[in-house]
Amino acid sequence: MEAFLISTGIVALAEIGDKTQLLALVLALRFRQPWPIAAGIFVATLANHALAGAVGAWVTTVLGPDLLRWVLAASFIAMAVWMLIPDKLDDDDQPTAPRYGVFGTTVVAFFLAEMGDKTQIATVMLAAQYQALFWVVAGTTLGMMLANAPVVWLGERMTRLLPVRAVHITSALIFFGLGLWALLGDF
Repeated sequence: MEAFLISTGIVALAEIGDKTQLLALVLALRFRQPWPIAAGIFVATLANHALAGAVGAWVTTVLGPDLLRWVLAASFIAMAVWMLIPDKLDDDDQPTAPRYGVFGTTVVAFFLAEMGDKTQIATVMLAAQYQALFWVVAGTTLGMMLANAPVVWLGERMTRLLPVRAVHITSALIFFGLGLWALLGDF
């Protein structure tokens, strides 16, 4: 249960102000069809995070416990620093036309935008740390939905309600704490 709850919280916080959250906003404003957009985000996130979680689980079989502890600690601390760098949506990340319908466009755009993103890297690290693939993927997927579904339905109003910088600082502190825990703790 710890893996699920921490994965949910970490990804929900990390996603606020992230490029994929901005993509969710663009899709919502452009297509104005929240149900297929939310379903597309769910499918893309589940597929992406399942792959990322599998990589994290595989890493634990390749690295010894001491090296894994150092890699995880360094990765969490690097993620803390990365959280302090704001994301922006590049012009070429915006969908051009719903060639595959709203759902298909959302799945493809969201899956590709999530590749190498903070939340995908966090999923790899969390799966490696907790060795509970199902719970980590379920938690990170729920975290993505908690951060993105309100944006799909509430659009621009939602982005003005949250102090994004404060959320990023909080996320950075959590990642830093996880890095220290991985370095100093016993797991």
